[in-house]
Amino acid sequence: MKRFVFFISIVFVLLSCASSKNVTQAEIDNLKALIESKTFEIESEWAEPQATFAMTQIANAGMLPSGSSAGNINLIGNANFFKMKNDTVAAYLPYFGERQAGGSYGGTDIGIEFEGVPKDLVVSEDKENSYKISFKIKDKNTTTESYNVIVRVYPSLSSTIYVNSTQKNSIRYRGKLLKNSEEK
Repeated sequence: MKRFVFFISIVFVLLSCASSKNVTQAEIDNLKALIESKTFEIESEWAEPQATFAMTQIANAGMLPSGSSAGNINLIGNANFFKMKNDTVAAYLPYFGERQAGGSYGGTDIGIEFEGVPKDLVVSEDKENSYKISFKIKDKNTTTESYNVIVRVYPSLSSTIYVNSTQKNSIRYRGKLLKNSEEK
């Protein structure tokens, strides 16, 4: 009986260890080098707006890309970027969601677009060998809208960008971290 319990315990330990993803030191070092260089780009593959009633209506009407839902929109094939070069950040991220304050006449500021030196830029190492970049910045096309942005990057080079706007519902983007296209 003791052998059986011991055998079951060993099998349980082996199975639980096998299910965890191992991060290599090379992946950690690569991420650290990219973050320290402050020269990288993120291409988002998914947008995750708040799944409000209006977004659900749009999804039910079939107005979202194939494979998308009200809270998870496929961005593959859509132009988007987040770039950091030294202390300057730039982004164009398509926006899906509800605007809470009026936009400009003609609808030219429909996405999230910014470029410049952000306020309160903080780059810090976070849990599980990841990094967190947070800052505040004004919209490129209007003086009335600003964003609080948090970017998280992981050793697998996956990323998450959280954007809180003064005029739109918050949204999250998931994608991949790349070397800056100018450096390739």
